[in-house]
Amino acid sequence: MVKEKNLTMLTDFYELTMANGYFKSGLTDDIAYFDLFFRRVPDNGGYAIMAGLEQVINYLDELEFTDEDIDYLRSKGIFSEEFLDYLSNFHFECDVWAIPEGTPIFPHEPIITVRGPVIQAQFIETMLLLTINHQSLIATKASRICRAAQGRAVMEFGSRRAHGASAANYGARAAYIGGCSGTACTITDRDYHIPALGTMAHSWVQMFPSEYDAFRKYAEIYPDNCVLLVDTYNVLKSGVPTAIRVFKEMKPKSMGIRIDSGDIAYLTKRARKMLDEAGLQDCTITISNSLDEYLIRDVIMEGAQIDSFGVGERLITASSEPVFGGVYKLSALEVNGKIIPKIKISENVEKITNPGFKSLYRLYDKESDKALADVLTLHGETIPEKDGYVIFDPNAVWKKKTLNNFYVRELLVPIFKKGKRVYDSPDIQTIRQYCADQIETLWEETLRFENPQTYYVDLSQKLWNVKNELIEEHNAK
Repeated sequence: MVKEKNLTMLTDFYELTMANGYFKSGLTDDIAYFDLFFRRVPDNGGYAIMAGLEQVINYLDELEFTDEDIDYLRSKGIFSEEFLDYLSNFHFECDVWAIPEGTPIFPHEPIITVRGPVIQAQFIETMLLLTINHQSLIATKASRICRAAQGRAVMEFGSRRAHGASAANYGARAAYIGGCSGTACTITDRDYHIPALGTMAHSWVQMFPSEYDAFRKYAEIYPDNCVLLVDTYNVLKSGVPTAIRVFKEMKPKSMGIRIDSGDIAYLTKRARKMLDEAGLQDCTITISNSLDEYLIRDVIMEGAQIDSFGVGERLITASSEPVFGGVYKLSALEVNGKIIPKIKISENVEKITNPGFKSLYRLYDKESDKALADVLTLHGETIPEKDGYVIFDPNAVWKKKTLNNFYVRELLVPIFKKGKRVYDSPDIQTIRQYCADQIETLWEETLRFENPQTYYVDLSQKLWNVKNELIEEHNAK
């Protein structure tokens, strides 16, 4: 496990001013429940991928205020000494539940729930959001791109276009969870054992007197994996013919060409024909250059001859929609052992929250093993595996769905109990395979890029009743 830098002070300043206010108001030990969820899938897709939990766990494990932190806060002149003393002796004491990494997730369901002293549960908001928002965004984009590739390998090539060093490293990690075969980011291989991949840049070719000299020297140095970049000058007139000449002379064990510009469909079809006519049927073709799921899908439909893709800026920045939109909202308070549901009301129906301490279940069809719906219940409420189970649209009780012949899996698992970690993160290869397996449980209608079928995230009758009563109480005021 990679030891993370202590990021306790990476927080919105109002988390600290509120914490000081809670402390001075005598609310330090009051128990609060918060849910982390998102409201809309990026790119108008049908699903998202949970990622970043391991980094959340590492952050919570390292949560402490150093002497330097306390000195800085004291210098602001607005925090009481009693509060600063509380922070000096801070120990994380919350309970945390989360959906495991690699799981498909859907809007309005809690993907992390935190229970604990309100100062602590509130304070961790920023880091939880930025970590889950970023990695879930990239994992979701990677999943879309890898599905568009239809089984062809997709390599993450975006480090130099990422929004900073951490975004490059964690983005590559998330992309691997989402299905990428490896990354160009070396530190990600070192830290997370994600295969580092790469060949040459155009500068390698330009450094030598000729394309032939550059290719031959590379084949001499790397005979076990010789992939030559053939578009420095002219793909079909010089790049591919020169690569063929070098491959025939040097006979590397593994050979390939990469094209980084031009008309992908046309060039790869011509290049494939030239390679095959030269008896190099085993030579692979890799394509890079500002790719995304739509371009990949289209060139494959056009008959492009491609074995693998290198995807950079549009993956690592999720450039088509670079915000995941997760939020962190208070859902309940605990008073004398009794849970008091809390709700946020808005004229925008999408922003009305689901109140209370909740459990989350996924229901699967017994015959196909496909996911039928996710159901939010009050915590402790179970879902009987019986025919005729009715679930409710969270915004309209008249909208019901009856499920038959299904089985149930609880999605939220314990991560911390009273501040002690009780969950061991799987290795990255296990998470990646789990993600691929879970995507297979989704219907094709949910997976399509345009106008996907909305996946049901509904409420149990008891939870719907609680929500409706709180809305009615608010409207009566």
